[in-house]
Amino acid sequence: MPRIRLYIDHPLAEGQTVPLAPEQAHYLFAVMRLGEGESLRLFDGQTGEWEAEVLQTGRRGSLRVRAQTQPMAWPPDLWLLFAPIKKARTDFIVEKATEMGCRRILPVRTDFTNSERVRADRLRLHAVEAAEQCGGVFVPEVAEMSPLATLLAEWEEGRLLWFCDETLAEQASVPPARTGQPGAVLIGPEGGFSEAERTRLRALPFARAIRLGPRILRADTAAVAALTLWQMIEGDWR
Repeated sequence: MPRIRLYIDHPLAEGQTVPLAPEQAHYLFAVMRLGEGESLRLFDGQTGEWEAEVLQTGRRGSLRVRAQTQPMAWPPDLWLLFAPIKKARTDFIVEKATEMGCRRILPVRTDFTNSERVRADRLRLHAVEAAEQCGGVFVPEVAEMSPLATLLAEWEEGRLLWFCDETLAEQASVPPARTGQPGAVLIGPEGGFSEAERTRLRALPFARAIRLGPRILRADTAAVAALTLWQMIEGDWR
């Protein structure tokens, strides 16, 4: 039976009793068929991973924390900014960004963004599920959708932004060099960046135009490719 992992949205400690929300109790006892005394793993995004046992089943089920099984491991300081696309593909981007070790996920509205509304609470649930499945102990923050221009105007000092420029696909380029700085990756919408956005991004001292190979990638593919490249150069895949 696969190891069951559950995210708990508050700090955990040895010996602690953890009451379950109805949806968590349903998952553990109706779906996964856990019984009293059986084991599972918990994590809270702050203190690592813990072994726990079932104290009580049913809608008012509870768990007891036994011992820590994995210390807290923070991912590299990486953000993903992306223009939301179709629902299933947006969900895919959030899932993969979580698996690949992003600290923050920021949906942005660009000139050619197709989706006008994004539910950050729903995307956060996808991030939690991805963290439970991949063995991670950290759940990234999922921000509310914001205009790209606003984020750029309020940019955090010292953070380098890679923006994936589809117009570079037919050009030769040198892979970016390691800087050791906190980073962010920006993926444009299905229609790409507007000329005004591209001009502004190229003028920013903290932004770098990045080429993702000789072919123009779909937005969700580009997100995975760019995050992989960043992790290989700047992150914890080196």
